[in-house]
Amino acid sequence: MTGQDFENIQIEAAVFRRLVEHLMRERTDVQNIDLMIAAGFCRNCLADWYREAAEQRGIALTKEEAREAVYGEPFRDWKDKHQREATPEQLAAFDAAQRKEAPR
Repeated sequence: MTGQDFENIQIEAAVFRRLVEHLMRERTDVQNIDLMIAAGFCRNCLADWYREAAEQRGIALTKEEAREAVYGEPFRDWKDKHQREATPEQLAAFDAAQRKEAPR
């Protein structure tokens, strides 16, 4: 690994930490379903990707451990504090977004 590779990893890690801070702690008003509609991924996806990256490096994490690493607290606690029931409009938009992304 070159010095430039190491610097890139450090920069990418800092960006990830900032994204997590922004989505998990600053923008708790944005619901996971809204992220899925707009971006095709949500906080739970980040936790899944975190767990997969750990497993690729031989580190076993449970789904809940990965979620806690991303959410900064147990998922159930974060969900109780911030997650609202999806509205019919959100569910319809989610269904429409899923159909757009489905393979043709």
